[in-house]
Amino acid sequence: MASTAYHFYAGGNTARGFVSLFPSSLQKLERLYVVRGGAGLGKLCGLRSLGERLAATGLEVWFIHSPSDAAALDGLIVPELRAGILDDTTPSAHAPELAGIAVHDVNLGEACEQERLLACEAAVESLKNEISQRFESAYAGFAEALRVHDDWEKIYIGNMDFAAADRLTQRCEQELFGERRKEGEGRAKHRFLGAATPQGAIDCVPNLTEGLRRYLIKGRPGSGKSTMLKKLALTAAERGFDAEIYHCGFDPNSLDMIIVRELGFAIFDSTAPHEYFPDRPGDQVVDMYSGCIQPGTDEAHSAPLTALKEQYGAKMKQSIQLLAEARSLQDRLEELYAESLDSARLDRILAEFEQEIARLAAVRS
Repeated sequence: MASTAYHFYAGGNTARGFVSLFPSSLQKLERLYVVRGGAGLGKLCGLRSLGERLAATGLEVWFIHSPSDAAALDGLIVPELRAGILDDTTPSAHAPELAGIAVHDVNLGEACEQERLLACEAAVESLKNEISQRFESAYAGFAEALRVHDDWEKIYIGNMDFAAADRLTQRCEQELFGERRKEGEGRAKHRFLGAATPQGAIDCVPNLTEGLRRYLIKGRPGSGKSTMLKKLALTAAERGFDAEIYHCGFDPNSLDMIIVRELGFAIFDSTAPHEYFPDRPGDQVVDMYSGCIQPGTDEAHSAPLTALKEQYGAKMKQSIQLLAEARSLQDRLEELYAESLDSARLDRILAEFEQEIARLAAVRS
């Protein structure tokens, strides 16, 4: 039986602070299991292994990755079961309040020896404060990088043929949608295709676009890539098609990708830090630079563009380093909680949780 596993992010370390799109991924769920307790204890639930086992039964599974740790997950969603699991012990996943969803707590904190935790309470609070400071400093650095990026964009915006960009968008709309439409308004699922993590920029484009016709948008900052995607997202909604809308992990006000699986296509910003080239049958390039920007713009503004790229790169590198420092501190915090665990008590809680998920899957089959 073929498995269907989709990987993406629902939270991001961005130039506008930490941004969560989790509520969009929880649409239409009936139950949500929230793993609670001390820092990092959610990893003990083995969400990745659990998701792989569910996907192997033929269920569609959404693996929601953690922007605070590239090796970890913030949650799993199984649409057919109308159920999700959220690891509330990570710095980047917190259960939103949503009407109509039954929330079931999986409290791993009950397996902690409270006396041991009290003995290291001061160290725990100190680490939490340091982690918070590193994240805030990283976000401030990303915000500075965005201001540099805005200046970078202005050069290309000042040399842009907006009428040409509109014509190119219209051609893409015709190519992607033709005259097809459905009754009603399409539903949007808002996500991130990647994130700035302590390990650097990571994206899930190859997985998300597997089996789809891919349109790779090339261009420069400010050449209209996000504007085109926003217009195509509106077209999908107006024509009644559900769309996956992937926001930029650096600036969530911009878009990086639109997928309409009913129509079998993905169109995405294929520039750094998620730069790809045509390597699959049917891949097509949408070139915003050659089609919409005054020829010779790169050459005419070579000196300021080089300076802006260097400033931007330095700010991004500095902020990623701060995320890495926060991750190192988080590891130390997780060790303190792990040292307080009663293994037998933990095994009972995890066994009950696994049995509950197994019952859900059995009802489906």
